[in-house]
Amino acid sequence: MDRLSTVANGLTSAQVAGAKPNHVPRRSSRSLSAIVRANVFTLFNLVIGVLWALVLIFGEWQDSLFGLVIVANVLIGIVQELRAKRTLDKLAVINEAPVRVRRDGEERLVQPRQVVLGDLILLAPGDRLLVDGEVIESDGLEVDESLLTGEADPVHKQPGDEVLSGSFAVAGAGAFVATRVGTDAYAVKLAEEASKFHLAHSELREGVANFIKYITWLVIPIGALLIYSQLKHSADFGTAITGAVAGIVTMIPEGLVLMTSIAFAVGVVRLGRRKCLVQELPAIEGLARVDVLCLDKTGTLTAGGMDLDQVLPLRDGHPVEDALAALAHLDHSPNATAQAIRARYQSARDGWTAGETVPFSSARKWSGAHFGERGAWVLGAPDVLLDGGDAYDRAAELAATGARVLVLGRARTLPAPLAAEARTEPDRTPIEADRTGIDADGAEIEEDGAGVEAVALVTLKQRVRPDAQETLRYFAKQGVTVKVISGDNPTAVSAIATGLEIPDAHRSIDARDLPYDDEAKLGELLDSHTVFGRVSPRQKRQFVTALQARGHTVAMTGDGVNDVLALKDADLGIAMGAGSPATKAVAQVVLLDDKFATLPHVVGEGRRVLANIERVSNLFLTKTFYAIVLSLLVGVAGVMFPFAPRHSTLTNALTIGVPALFLALAPTFERSKPGFVPRVLRFAVPAGVLCAAAVLLSFWAAHSGTSTLVEDQTSAVITLFLTTWWVLVLIARPLNWWRIALVASMAAAFAIGLTIPFVRHFFALEPGDLSNDLTAVGISIVAAVMISVAVKVAGTLRT
Repeated sequence: MDRLSTVANGLTSAQVAGAKPNHVPRRSSRSLSAIVRANVFTLFNLVIGVLWALVLIFGEWQDSLFGLVIVANVLIGIVQELRAKRTLDKLAVINEAPVRVRRDGEERLVQPRQVVLGDLILLAPGDRLLVDGEVIESDGLEVDESLLTGEADPVHKQPGDEVLSGSFAVAGAGAFVATRVGTDAYAVKLAEEASKFHLAHSELREGVANFIKYITWLVIPIGALLIYSQLKHSADFGTAITGAVAGIVTMIPEGLVLMTSIAFAVGVVRLGRRKCLVQELPAIEGLARVDVLCLDKTGTLTAGGMDLDQVLPLRDGHPVEDALAALAHLDHSPNATAQAIRARYQSARDGWTAGETVPFSSARKWSGAHFGERGAWVLGAPDVLLDGGDAYDRAAELAATGARVLVLGRARTLPAPLAAEARTEPDRTPIEADRTGIDADGAEIEEDGAGVEAVALVTLKQRVRPDAQETLRYFAKQGVTVKVISGDNPTAVSAIATGLEIPDAHRSIDARDLPYDDEAKLGELLDSHTVFGRVSPRQKRQFVTALQARGHTVAMTGDGVNDVLALKDADLGIAMGAGSPATKAVAQVVLLDDKFATLPHVVGEGRRVLANIERVSNLFLTKTFYAIVLSLLVGVAGVMFPFAPRHSTLTNALTIGVPALFLALAPTFERSKPGFVPRVLRFAVPAGVLCAAAVLLSFWAAHSGTSTLVEDQTSAVITLFLTTWWVLVLIARPLNWWRIALVASMAAAFAIGLTIPFVRHFFALEPGDLSNDLTAVGISIVAAVMISVAVKVAGTLRT
């Protein structure tokens, strides 16, 4: 008994000071050293560093400017990711739910990292278990271990049972002693790799990585061929080296990875300013692809909390208020319904001492207790506890107004706590007691439905979020279909959704009538209807799977423990900041300020990032392909490379580098579509090939005359700029005022550069041969027309 008493009082302050703390590596961002290594030690930086050294040794320093660009890229990449890291780490701390522990006999709230080995941790519905332990107190405690075992049914825990980190409480209350903390905990060991910084699946990231991989393999043989060709056919060794370097450097899309990182990092920072925590960077990409948004009504369309409205007795002579007060005060961690009832009934009445209890769970949709001689009382959903009758019909009428309706009833006995979880048929009712019974005074209980005597109806007013309607209107404009999924009465959910002007909200479906084992039929019903009521936690998960099977990219919002499984399986899980710790732990995005109106900004940011990365990918890969084709042609033909590294630095800065920085951060409302890699290739390959052909033709036409090498290269540079500038115009579409200003300013900068002697000398440009220059312009115009046609034709093709 002394040991049990000691355990029940928790650790003392002295014991806490000497105990092992719960230190777990945070996975929201990587370390400073990892960021520096990732940005500095890359294959491309190694290649460019070697080429930079060769130019500095054998060429002129002006041709080594491309090296400074790489230095700038590395610094920008590190700075942007550090900004994102700081934002993530700060928000991650805010997102950490405090843990209730008992120390020195008193209940306290501590941060997760302050939990120590041997701590007595208290549990309530929705609490996530951060460490392993042994249960010592259980008041109907039920734990969901599905995230660890895959088994969706909750497990009833008794004193002496083991509980594992990664699971979460779904019903009842209890306490356990921490037996394994930190990296010794089961969930941490199970997900050792996940505890480190990692990126989830991302089509964008994988597409860019594939581009880099294939280009790397192409650069090696083509670069070798180009070096051999330049050394063999050039009398000047320095000119040969700089020509080869110009071709190789241009082949490398050195800014593509940088722009991708910047876009992701800036997206994280922007969302962070709106109190939105992105727990996985690729989640930003998922935001752009969403076409179906599943909303849990409670906590999303309606604000947290409810107000008790009416208590409507159905029969005289029953202690309705006493029973309500007793049931509401049973749970040490009351849900929103119990809190609303407690607000009116401040304490339980004398003589109402509960014996056997069944705590509320979202799967059962009711709770109950046996109060000795006062009998068994239950409180829950009328369409779950009742099976027809006048009380059922009146509850339906009240629900049609949008109120949340509960029935207070008496039952002869309470079922076993887990009996309700075994529902496999849609028409089964949880309580199946005898239809008649005797009350404490010896009178016969007149039971409605399946063993419950309806004594009173209780209505609660739900607070509709003031920003809900405007937010839903945004999603309608953006082509995102909204599905309202709730555990409440479908008629009540439909009334609220109709008031918010959600399309087809009047056509609600009771989820208990849906097919359980026919995913195709379920998917059809989900596509054709908008509002679903009486949805169980397991069904929410099935809804997500069925929609995904029909090709939808599904986002799921939620705040309650009943949403965890669906949030985990959705393409994008979005948790509300005031939600349970379990939901925030599995979601990719957490709205820390609990504002539904933040969702449009979240989706908009995702679309901005992905659409703009595709734009800049078209720019960088067009450059890569024209360099590859140009290098191949020059290498095979055995002629001089048409321009020097300083020339490519100038044109790349004006047609790719500077514009890409603006385009990568620009606003956009385009919803992303799958097929990122094929779309980019359909643009970049024909555009790159035609740019290379135009440049080589212009250089060949000038070189065949009496002009100097610098004049010939100037003609090639003019053609290179004009053709790639036209590619920029095509990519910047649709053109608005700032995009027109951007492309016009790049053209003006190049024209000014040709007219200023210092700039001309620095970049080795001599536009002195009018015939060559006009020929270059003419070739560029023809090439621009051909690029427009080729890109349009290629865009109509499907792989």
